[in-house]
Amino acid sequence: MAVHSDVAPKRRDKTHYLYLSVIVAVAAGVVVGLAAPDTGVELKPLGDTFVSLVKMMISPIIFCTIVLGIGSVRQAAKVGRVGGLALGYFLTMSTAALAIGLVVGNVIEPGSGLHLTKSLAQAGSSAAATGSGDFWSFLQEIVPTTLFSSLTSGQVLQTLVVALLAGFALQAMGPAGQPVLRGVGHLQKVIFKVLAMVMWVAPIGAFGAMAAVVGATGVDALKSLAVIMIAFYLTCIVFVFGVLGTILRVSAGVNIFSLLRYLGREFLLILSTSSSETALPRLVAKMEHLGVSRPVVGVVVPTGYSFNLDGTAIYLTMSSLFVAQAVGHPLSIGAQISLLLFMILASKGAAGVTGAGLATLAGGLQSHQPELVSGVGLIVGIDRFMSEARALTNFAGNAVATVLVGGWTGELDRAKLDRVLAGQDPFDELTMQDELADEPVPAADAAPAPAPATLPRPVGAIG
Repeated sequence: MAVHSDVAPKRRDKTHYLYLSVIVAVAAGVVVGLAAPDTGVELKPLGDTFVSLVKMMISPIIFCTIVLGIGSVRQAAKVGRVGGLALGYFLTMSTAALAIGLVVGNVIEPGSGLHLTKSLAQAGSSAAATGSGDFWSFLQEIVPTTLFSSLTSGQVLQTLVVALLAGFALQAMGPAGQPVLRGVGHLQKVIFKVLAMVMWVAPIGAFGAMAAVVGATGVDALKSLAVIMIAFYLTCIVFVFGVLGTILRVSAGVNIFSLLRYLGREFLLILSTSSSETALPRLVAKMEHLGVSRPVVGVVVPTGYSFNLDGTAIYLTMSSLFVAQAVGHPLSIGAQISLLLFMILASKGAAGVTGAGLATLAGGLQSHQPELVSGVGLIVGIDRFMSEARALTNFAGNAVATVLVGGWTGELDRAKLDRVLAGQDPFDELTMQDELADEPVPAADAAPAPAPATLPRPVGAIG
């Protein structure tokens, strides 16, 4: 007699073919860029288009995540506690990253012996025109023109502000706001589904982006600047595995290698596009699946993408010293400390997109050390390669921060985290959503439903 099982067959995950294709596409892009540089440069729109496809979804995902996270929390004090801890941690780690960049820059003196040409000086001045180091301009830019323009402007901080206001408003409405929260939850599911569809063109984008940068830069142009590149990469590696890894192990008892292995596909995506924003939606979904509660993910991840840029912080100080040495105006210790304090502010709000670090560096120097701006042109040629290390370090820092803040606030399901990192509870690549996170939010005066026996409820999660 045939035995019928009530368990639905598990859908086959074919996304591993997608990421294998990304690796092949990156290698092919390097070959095309070296063999036919002009053709490689012409393929740049392929990479830009893919990044644009992902970026168009950043604001809606951040809005839905924050609104659902805050709106489903009973007490506003919990959100304030999570936000306060997160901002305190971000400030501490950014300062540490800036200090490490200053130390390494002083030890290796990578800019010594280089000469600034007239064309490079013009390139540096052009970069400064796109960056702004003025604090008041930054403050004005975080307020959108209208309530809905924040979802279309592409400015992460503007979306963050509006989403916070909407989340607190729905929280204050109590049961009356539950239908809106359910609607936002359904909208988030649609957005994640669209994102899963967009990811299938990642190999094309990776091929175009890599072919363009190799074709434009070549190999010979990188030789004289190899020292600053290698030193920057090594510094980022030491920071991630030495500093972040130690804090994660001591504070949360989590192995940094296990966490980064869990996020391996996101790192590959960042490496091929040089933008940490392309992996932001997946980080939101994966952190919830890891066992961090929705309110913590909704506050920490979007805020970290604007305020927790460890890789950008290292880049800013190392590059500033590099430029100062290259133009023959080395900075004194006092000037370096002053620069460090200034860069702490200048690094906040720097978008996690390609080229933002260079614009922030040029804009910061324009406001603090104008005589050094022309030297920014020296690193324009290798900024695309350095942006990869910036993006990877920024992403790792935000993943670690989410786990740490979740643990500090009691909003981390440690049993689920252990299962996920051990590979016993794999992430659903087809839907990109945790089934628990899809459950409707109950009314504020209703008792929460018991969690399914097969999937324990994360501590603090509202489902």
